[in-house]
Amino acid sequence: MFDSLPLVLILLVSSVLLVGLFRYLKLPAMIAYFVVGLILGPHLIGVLPDSESSRHFAEFGIVFLMFSIGLEFSLPKLYSMRNILFGLGGAQVFITLFASISIAWWLGLHLTSAFVIGSAFAMSSTAIVSKILMERVDLNSRHGRLAIGILLFQDIAVIPILILIPALGASTSDVGTLFLMSLLKAIFLFSILFKFGRPLMNSWFAVVANQRSRELFIMNVLMITLLFSFASKMAGLSYGIGAFMAGMLISETRYRYQVESDIAAFRDILLGLFFISIGMLLNLHQIASNIGYVILITFGFILFKAFVITLLTRLFNYEIGVGIRTGLILAQAGEFSFVILALAREEHVIGTHAFQIILAASLFSMILAPFIIQYNGRIARYLSKSYNRNSADTVQAIQSIGRSLKDHVILCGYGRSGQYLGRFLKEENIPFIAIDIDPSRVNDASAGGEHVMYGDASRRVVLEAAGIKTAKALVISYADFRASMKILHVIQDTYKNIPVIVRTLDDSHMDDIRNAGASEVVPEILEGSLMLASHALVVLGVPLNRVVKRIRSFREERYKMFRGYFGGMSDAEAELTEPQLRLHAIEINEKSHVHSWKLMQIPFTMFNVELKYLRRPNMLEDIEPRDDIVLSSGDVLVVLGTADKLNALEKYILTGK
Repeated sequence: MFDSLPLVLILLVSSVLLVGLFRYLKLPAMIAYFVVGLILGPHLIGVLPDSESSRHFAEFGIVFLMFSIGLEFSLPKLYSMRNILFGLGGAQVFITLFASISIAWWLGLHLTSAFVIGSAFAMSSTAIVSKILMERVDLNSRHGRLAIGILLFQDIAVIPILILIPALGASTSDVGTLFLMSLLKAIFLFSILFKFGRPLMNSWFAVVANQRSRELFIMNVLMITLLFSFASKMAGLSYGIGAFMAGMLISETRYRYQVESDIAAFRDILLGLFFISIGMLLNLHQIASNIGYVILITFGFILFKAFVITLLTRLFNYEIGVGIRTGLILAQAGEFSFVILALAREEHVIGTHAFQIILAASLFSMILAPFIIQYNGRIARYLSKSYNRNSADTVQAIQSIGRSLKDHVILCGYGRSGQYLGRFLKEENIPFIAIDIDPSRVNDASAGGEHVMYGDASRRVVLEAAGIKTAKALVISYADFRASMKILHVIQDTYKNIPVIVRTLDDSHMDDIRNAGASEVVPEILEGSLMLASHALVVLGVPLNRVVKRIRSFREERYKMFRGYFGGMSDAEAELTEPQLRLHAIEINEKSHVHSWKLMQIPFTMFNVELKYLRRPNMLEDIEPRDDIVLSSGDVLVVLGTADKLNALEKYILTGK
């Protein structure tokens, strides 16, 4: 044990340093693991031995990768995306696979090697694409949905490929029979497991969960995953097929999300080990001697894959610009490319020379992927003039409505929350324009007579077209932190004075959103909890007026907006039943008693009044109260309290009595 401790320490220190560096450079962590394996592997420093045991240990990474894919496998989700999934995704995998096989075979490679190369190039990186699209808030865009749909089909297509590769590596020449037998075995196992395994899995997990032991729960997940993997291997299939089955079964239980959370740490560490093992296989001497081929294949593969996907999306009646963006997003190899290559090398299906070149080309494509995805919009607009025109048409369409509005509300997002708010605004005769990125929702709502336009609210030109210069308020109705921050960034750059109300799921990001410029943040869970509490208290017999008072008190603690208001004549009736906290503005002049006083000298606490902020002439923003501020003529004190306390304070400030 202690003999291997220095090796483990070297591996950990190298991984931590390089992963940290790559994170800082906005590069995928998996590339860092490749570099660790490359540097410490047998072809460079030689610290890590290329032994059979280390490769077997790295297979655990493949097992948990396939388990995670199975865990996310949802039949309803697949059915809802069937056109994109099986139409566009199926066509992409088939064409890329066929073209790659044809070119590789034409270059003189064996048909089995050509199949492996084609399979590797047909895959794209789910980890890189989903992460960057999430950061850019592009998951719900048209190109984002297309990319995710194609990625889902690629994940499914891996299964028959992993079944076929061991059959290709068999000594017998009857590959078709072996593949058919392997496929029948897989179908039989899937049928048996889903017929009998689903109810057993629910019952077993219920027994384990009732023990209320996190350690036992995690061990149970690991046990089931490895048992299924072992059973799959015994049946002549790969470890990954069994892990995929285990993930699919567990996804049907109510413990799915708990499993995802608990297994994440193990999965990420083991995947890191797998990518390190792949990096160990890279031979820099062979790559250097064939660097021309590697570069040619890398760029040829990226351009070809982007072209195929662009063409297919156009055939499926999407705009050319959307097709270009989707193609660029998916123009790289993926995690499963390395799984396929590693399995093919283990089964002796691909030669060493071809393996090194394709492995290097796949790695280079993934290094380039973040930069290509980052600028996919600019590239699409440069390549497609029609895409520019369509973008300009979108802005003009929004502008055609926005220019006629004044003192209106801009709704960012027109989902359920946005639509409910829209109904309230209609009833109060307050004009509004809604901007949404879902084309089907926009079409339906527009047909229904709503002022809903297609567009990305995080773009300055879209907000300006919606009339933000003359708008009275802006509301972000979708609970997406990153998307909200993008919009707030645009607002703070130019339109600081417009009130912005932001919806969130909970209060975890309230301070960040407020600091970014939001006037008010409404946490969905908090409001739901308040309604739940109010109904529960009423059912339990608590008087309604006491319930209302408690809810109001809680809101006053959480929201600035609820902590007082500027009163008017219409509020007199409410004052009769219960004293209301209200805001009041007191202007200082030369004859005021407190003129030239410091704020600390005014006894606000004695009057039971709170100073909220200070306004000064010719200053747009409010001033936070400070004890050392000296009051001068024209200053306005905005204070919070009940009507009688406010009157008493104002009398004292003006007259000293």
